[in-house]
Amino acid sequence: MNNLYPLKFIPICKDKIWGGNKLNELLNKKYPELPNCGESWEISGVQDEVSVISNGFLKGNNLDELIEVYMGDLVGEKVYEKFGTEFPLLVKFIDANDNLSIQVHPNDELAMERHDAFGKTEMWYVVQADPGAKLISGFNRKIDKEGYLKYFKNGQLEDILNYEEVKAGDVFFMPAGRVHAIGKGIVVAEIQQTSDVTYRIYDFNRVDDQGHPRELHVDLALDAIDYRFESNYRTEYKAVDDKSVKLVECPYFTTNILSLTTSVERDFADIDTFVIYCCLGGKYIIGWEDQSIIVEKGETILVPALINNFVLSAINDDIAKLLEVYIKK
Repeated sequence: MNNLYPLKFIPICKDKIWGGNKLNELLNKKYPELPNCGESWEISGVQDEVSVISNGFLKGNNLDELIEVYMGDLVGEKVYEKFGTEFPLLVKFIDANDNLSIQVHPNDELAMERHDAFGKTEMWYVVQADPGAKLISGFNRKIDKEGYLKYFKNGQLEDILNYEEVKAGDVFFMPAGRVHAIGKGIVVAEIQQTSDVTYRIYDFNRVDDQGHPRELHVDLALDAIDYRFESNYRTEYKAVDDKSVKLVECPYFTTNILSLTTSVERDFADIDTFVIYCCLGGKYIIGWEDQSIIVEKGETILVPALINNFVLSAINDDIAKLLEVYIKK
């Protein structure tokens, strides 16, 4: 028997000018020291924001320290060879009580050149949305850099952006370079590369509590934007009870949706990867070897690569809805 086990973490809650209180109401997050909460970082390897384990004998250690000790047993051999002690994904919940800034993220090449960092490809799973709530994903027409600049300089940026009305369960893939923004009244689970490089293009002329506008990165964004037009920006899928259904697969992560009504065995022996489960609804039991733990709604766990076979079980009649995330090489 190995001494690794599925790890839970202390959420890193962040006050944001656009945040609200839905992360407490919907996902049981606690942030009494904050007036509101825009983001809860569930698993993070971002420098100075590294997640700390909250359960078991490793409680109190941070994720970097564990990777340094357990290496490939924790994250998978190929992941460790590529990323070392830096955990490659950032998992967060976001509550947009107001519109987020319109922004874009650079790809790996540009981010490495400018910031000595990885780029930021991400995906959103809509946990909850108020009636009529919308987000921005990409452009609503064919356009190039010159055309974009014309609209931007004329104060008409929003005219060329693609708005999508959303509901719970909608999925959007945001490759690096795609202009995007989460709109007011939406809560999402976000899976992304470990990167905090963001270029804000427009922030609706908002100011902070000191009266200062947020920094914009208009010029930096120009070479980061992917100006291509897509006919459909949504990720289409059909959920099936007790089956892991693929949502997104890209070089940086694979994300599936799993609705548990009974017990499901998961076997990752052929992939050699850690697996993350975000519990969006209900609760469930994860069992491995002769051990098990209960995972509640709003909790996110990291299953070490060494535990490559385990069972996920619904509790009574409580359907558990999970996002399943790993790196497939």
